[in-house]
Amino acid sequence: MSKCIYPFPAIVGQEKLKRAILLNLVNPRIGGVLISGEKGTGKSTIVRSIPSISSSVKVIELPLNITEDRLIGGIDIEKAIIFGRKELEEGILKKADSNILYMDEVNLLSDSIMNTVLEVASSGFNIIEREGISYKHRSKFVPIGTMNPEEGSIKPLFLDKFGLFVSVKGDTNFQNRIEIIKRRIQYEEDKMSFYQQWLGECEELNNKIEKAKTILSQITISEELLNIIADTLNAFACEGNRTEVIVVETVKAIVAIDNRIEGNIDDIKEAFSYVLPHRMRKKPKDKENTNNNGDNQENQNNNEHSNDKNNEMEDSESHVENMTSDFDSKDVKDSLSDIEVIENIGNTFKAKNMYFKNKDNRFRKGSGRRSLSKTESKQGRYIRYRSKNKEIRDISLDGTLRAAAPYQKFREKNGVAIAIKNRDLREKIREKPTGVTIFFLVDASGSISVRKRMEAVKGAIMSLLTDAYEKRDKVSLIAFRKESSEILLQTTRSVELAKKHLSELPSGGKTPLSAGMDKAYNYIKSQWIKDTDMIPLLVLISDGRANVSLTGEDPLVECNEIADKIRKKEIKSLVIDTENGFFKFGTLKELSRRMGATYLSIEDLSDKSIYNSVKNLTISN
Repeated sequence: MSKCIYPFPAIVGQEKLKRAILLNLVNPRIGGVLISGEKGTGKSTIVRSIPSISSSVKVIELPLNITEDRLIGGIDIEKAIIFGRKELEEGILKKADSNILYMDEVNLLSDSIMNTVLEVASSGFNIIEREGISYKHRSKFVPIGTMNPEEGSIKPLFLDKFGLFVSVKGDTNFQNRIEIIKRRIQYEEDKMSFYQQWLGECEELNNKIEKAKTILSQITISEELLNIIADTLNAFACEGNRTEVIVVETVKAIVAIDNRIEGNIDDIKEAFSYVLPHRMRKKPKDKENTNNNGDNQENQNNNEHSNDKNNEMEDSESHVENMTSDFDSKDVKDSLSDIEVIENIGNTFKAKNMYFKNKDNRFRKGSGRRSLSKTESKQGRYIRYRSKNKEIRDISLDGTLRAAAPYQKFREKNGVAIAIKNRDLREKIREKPTGVTIFFLVDASGSISVRKRMEAVKGAIMSLLTDAYEKRDKVSLIAFRKESSEILLQTTRSVELAKKHLSELPSGGKTPLSAGMDKAYNYIKSQWIKDTDMIPLLVLISDGRANVSLTGEDPLVECNEIADKIRKKEIKSLVIDTENGFFKFGTLKELSRRMGATYLSIEDLSDKSIYNSVKNLTISN
């Protein structure tokens, strides 16, 4: 081995990626690294070259179409057939213990495999309970994934599980490109000789890593630096507290590999460059520069105080304008109760990477591209097998052999190598992408018409319709205004028809929000009866200013009651709030909470906002 692989120090460029790998070798508690970049940038070569600089580590590769048996382990078929007893055959997770688990094209792995790998990486143990075997073993490894973003993104659910993130690009420097070609030619002509040329640098890096490991426990991070870490992560709105731990572990590795025992502000900045890119939810607002010297702190504070005052003045002016426009809007709204207008469709955006993850065990028919679901068909990725009393249409050969293996010693063969009985037969479980049905519930009342908000609403819906077309989803359009609600478009795959209805949708009148919610709720229930495999998503777009009662009760009370029904029915929902201005009632925020929905303000509407809003939606009906 290691002498046949491409030497780590011989790789030209990609210094940040090489540094991230070194940090993980020094401190595995960092939690691995996700490498994203176009093809041909040396991602796989760098990962596979790791054993050349770390004699104690192997790179265990995870095949793209691996089954759960090969991953976690299962019954040893050969021993079961020969000796007639059940013995464990260890999976890749056992081999990965104390090593690197390399996942090439990690974004194309199935959700079930990814979830298993990252859960084991987090816990450090793999538990096997299948086919009468119960076994637990240590599995502490460094997960490294590579991906080409052109082939699809990695699910946000898994993104946070990787400690560090590095984006790589091809080297555009002319001299570097020439050097890359020369070294590759030398390597292909005589691999052993080429390796010997770099052996000294490989051993030097190996010694550097081993020395860094020995001083890792001596590293200290001051209280001041910990405060900076916490404050910065809070400013970037990083979710949970995992990020703080990873930053600290990364800082320790940086300090150790540089042969120091105390961290400084530059170490934190370097750690942030690896830890934050795939975790931050927003940009910080006017945060103090973490690298300012203490001598300049007082002057900086004075300047910031002056700037804050100016900002407060500007904010006050805008608040006054918003207050005035809000009062005007209310007056205008009341006077528009009988006037209808048809707004143009506003600006659209690319609503990319909207997906749903299924946690249920239902087998669905249908096609699409948005959500992975188990399927009874023979199409899709084979993920595991099951026993089944009914007729089996898609036999799992490996599953059947595993079930029959322990009994071969006691069965009559009658001229066959393996005797299989009906009770041994196992069926393949497959999963494939399927579409969802998106129910757009649109507020077309007069209050939405104020200040051209209906344009923005139509633009947002148009963007989502375009995405629905690409993902082969079904769509439906329901609008409410004046005194009632109306189904403008029954569920269909014709996105063009939905766009036509959207462009012709008038706005004006009061806001019968409860009527719209009731109509959508009952319509989704009726569609569910017709199509039990349906995966529904309700998208409510409104300002929440309900002023028409459905039953004579308070309109908001009615809305809350229907919201509770939607939640109990486990209808996944996305609420887009169009209310703006200084004075806000915040009705939809509370309503979305009762619905169990994801909440989004239209003021923040963008491709990233939509992406972040729907990333955690889980189909569990």
